[in-house]
Amino acid sequence: MPEILKDQKCPICGEKSLSLTEDEREVPFFGRMYMFSMNCEKCKYHKADVEAVEDKEPCKFTLDITSEKDMHIRVVRSSQAVVKVPYVTTIEPGPGSSGYVTNVEGVLNRIKHQIEVLKETEEEDDARKKAKNLLKKINRIMSGEEPSKLIIEDPSGNSAIISEKAVKGKLVGVKKEEE
Repeated sequence: MPEILKDQKCPICGEKSLSLTEDEREVPFFGRMYMFSMNCEKCKYHKADVEAVEDKEPCKFTLDITSEKDMHIRVVRSSQAVVKVPYVTTIEPGPGSSGYVTNVEGVLNRIKHQIEVLKETEEEDDARKKAKNLLKKINRIMSGEEPSKLIIEDPSGNSAIISEKAVKGKLVGVKKEEE
């Protein structure tokens, strides 16, 4: 059962309208993990992360996306992980990054949403055209018409692509931060 603390002070708006949630879950083929989230009712601030219960080494996962079936492959992404879809985008972690448990389709939908927002807000025709072409590419990847890769690099080791198709490797040149 998740532990929920209500009426906490929000770090953004300062109101006592923040809910903190912590839950421990078993993710098949990954292990036990903690899931954390903060949600403010007033300003809609949201932050989430995932963390493995046991210590993990920095890691890199690579998945060849070759069919529509691959959309169902489970993905665990910590807030510290870099997500790459070559020739589409790279998502670098930052202060606003959130961790999540989803599937390949969920990752691509997140990317798709960001590109749609960019397309709508962009003023230059060339940038809008590039966004439109990226959206077409993502749709082809999601329908299995165009192969691609999903790469997750995580210095915390708290991310994974859970599939026999995924290749797990070491994240070269990165040492896990001491706590």
